[in-house]
Formats: sequence, structure tokens, C-alpha cells
Amino acid sequence: MSVPASPTLRWVTAGLLLMAAVLCLALPFVSATLLTIALGGVSVAAGASQLLRLTSADDTRSKVFRAISGVLYVVGGIGLVAFPVASTVSLTLFIGVLLAVEGVMELAGAAAGAGPARGLVLLDGIVTVVLGGMLIAEWPSDSIWAIGTLFGFGLAFSAFNLITAAPPAAEG
Repeated sequence: MSVPASPTLRWVTAGLLLMAAVLCLALPFVSATLLTIALGGVSVAAGASQLLRLTSADDTRSKVFRAISGVLYVVGGIGLVAFPVASTVSLTLFIGVLLAVEGVMELAGAAAGAGPARGLVLLDGIVTVVLGGMLIAEWPSDSIWAIGTLFGFGLAFSAFNLITAAPPAAEG
């Protein structure tokens, strides 16, 4: 049984998301750098978790692969934290390529599928390919603003969704 979210909590959450969105949009380089550092911290934690689970692996091969994975996560995370600006530049290119590939997949899905959402899937694919292409074409100069701006818009849309979407129906 789920507990319906209170309207007050939804409005407070939406307000906090909007404030964070405004900060990200006003200071995109700062927010991108902080996101990169946070990603590094998550990577270090994931690597440490892999290394701590070494004893639970059944055979030597599993232990070796888990150890390699854990060390790569930790080293990569430390690199993100130690060199956040260079890491942000690299992440911008990665996101551009990722968006371009995702957009192509959306276009393929729209071409192969039928149904009421086909037009929206097609539009999503076009916008995503264009956005990915723009990031790739302007790289590395767009690294200063791209990740923070995209994250800010994502937060703003999440806030808008909380404000406009109907609350989940209570289960009975």
C-alpha cells in the first residue's frame, strides 16, 4: 500500500528543485564541476563496495574480475575528484556522443513502431540527435556550460512535473 504524497510536500520539493535549477542555470560551470566531483565520489564508493565484496566471490576468477572492477572504479573516481575541470570536458564529449546515439535509437524506434506516441518518439529522437550533435560540434568550448545547463533544465522540468502532474491515486 502506498501513501499518497501530500500537496505541501510536492510544492516544497518543487520549490527546492526550482531553486537548484536556477542556481545550475546561473552558474553552469560551478554546477558542472560539482556534479563531476559528486560522480567521482559515487565512483569511489562503488569501487570500495566491489573491493569489500571480494570475500563473497566463489572462485578466483570472480575475485580477480571484481578486484579489477573495484580498482578501476576507485581510480576513475579519484581522477574525477582530483581533476574536475578536465573531467567535465571529457564528460561533455561523452554526453554528446551518448545523446547522439540515443537519438538515433529513438528515430529507429519511431520508424519501426506504430501507435499514438510514434510522433512524440520521432520528435524526441530528432531533438536528442540535434542536441548531441551540437555538443559534439562545439566541444570542448561548450564544456564550460553544457552539463550544468542541461542538469538545470532537467531539474526545472522535474519541478514543473511535480507541480502540474496529478498526484498518484491512493490504492484501496
